Amino acid sequence: MNGYFNTIKEIISDHSNYKEQTIKMAKSDLIRTYRGSALGWSWAVIKPVITIFIYWFAMTIGLRAGKGLTNYDYFLWLIDGLVPWFYISDMFNRGTDCMRKYRYLITKMHYPVSTIPTIVSLANFSINMVLMLVVVILHPIRGYMPTLHWLQLPVILFLSYLMFTGWALFAGPISAISQDFSQLIKSLVFALLWGSGIFFDVERIANPVIQLVLKLNPITFIIYGVRHSFMGDAWLWSSPRQLIVFLVELILMLVLGVWSYHRLRKEIPDVL
Repeated sequence: MNGYFNTIKEIISDHSNYKEQTIKMAKSDLIRTYRGSALGWSWAVIKPVITIFIYWFAMTIGLRAGKGLTNYDYFLWLIDGLVPWFYISDMFNRGTDCMRKYRYLITKMHYPVSTIPTIVSLANFSINMVLMLVVVILHPIRGYMPTLHWLQLPVILFLSYLMFTGWALFAGPISAISQDFSQLIKSLVFALLWGSGIFFDVERIANPVIQLVLKLNPITFIIYGVRHSFMGDAWLWSSPRQLIVFLVELILMLVLGVWSYHRLRKEIPDVL
């Protein structure tokens, strides 16, 4: 146990001592990702907007699945769920491969490896905050004025950041050791998209077992937390059981992150 506590101290110390470098590296990550394109990092916003339009068109015009799904503006209901998903899906993809992406920091430089997941998470989270700002502006434009429930949005988004930074700390070292793990996670992302209540109302599922399983999904909790905040119809603690389950899952994710980093950090340089 002492080894794990020392690892936790090391992670905290690394983030404290290299906080400025971590922020600079996150900015550099954004620049590097969209380098070479005329619009630069604007593509980070343009691509999700195009995706939202495609899903909106497919669900409302093509499949007509949005009709009668909610009394709330369906377009806003949809983007309230899609925007937090963009950060989550990026973390499943880029977060899982974060160690491989920054192998030069691990193999050629003396740089704290524990901060690499945070670098990738900060870069993707900052993009998501820009998209969330667009969503915030859209609601009053379409007639939905701010309520007190909007105050819990930063809390939900911060919990999402902690959850998936923990995920990157867990998945990054494993993916560095085994590319099969990375391919497995990427193949499951599409299933998670359709199994997290983004395109349908979980409460309307007739099968109680399936509904319970979906409600235990932490992604569903985050997405519905964002929706309820904008809709102004529920607080995070309105369902204490779901909140407790999510917090337990969050703690478990952070523990798994520490475990993965502790077990594999010495092997990563040799494998990469």
